[in-house]
Amino acid sequence: MSVTLHKFDLPAEVTFSGEVAVDTETLGLNLNRDRLCVVQLSAGDGTAHLVHFPEPRYDAPNLKRVLGDPALTKIFHFARFDLAVLKRDLGVTCTPVYCTKVASRLVRTFTDRHGLRDLCRDLIEVEISKQQQSSDWGAPELTEAQIAYAASDVLYLHRLKNHLEVMLAREGRKELADACFSFLPWRAELDLAGWPEIDIFAHV
Repeated sequence: MSVTLHKFDLPAEVTFSGEVAVDTETLGLNLNRDRLCVVQLSAGDGTAHLVHFPEPRYDAPNLKRVLGDPALTKIFHFARFDLAVLKRDLGVTCTPVYCTKVASRLVRTFTDRHGLRDLCRDLIEVEISKQQQSSDWGAPELTEAQIAYAASDVLYLHRLKNHLEVMLAREGRKELADACFSFLPWRAELDLAGWPEIDIFAHV
């Protein structure tokens, strides 16, 4: 595993093609309160790039170019939250997207465990730690433990996607999954617009 930490933007020479795994770390999980602190990216080659925002300064033209590239599929785990944060703080709409959590819920109906740690253990026999999930991501400097944790959130998403794609095809749910992925940016927009928990499709 190789991890490179950058401050405030991705270097222009760092490029991706085809697919890029993406994750975010924030001060908390409240979209009305908690700012973006870290964006993690990986090409699925064992290398992770972390862009750290120790202050709420989000110019980052190189990072925005990668995230907004329509030729790149952005692979997330629980894309809904990450998409909302990236749109709010970076002003970027990420499309097309793939969400391993949504895919898992569509095909792993034999379990209610769809967290990243569960998928890594069950599908690719990799154990990852979530001990740093609740920590100060807005600190001026990240600890080695935080860096390792953040990297682990993107290093395995390509492999998970490959396994889930096989399962989706096997169960005849690939088209349904693709439709869900296409809607995710709009689901994030609903969260930002004030409909985080309300099901607007419900009868009552």
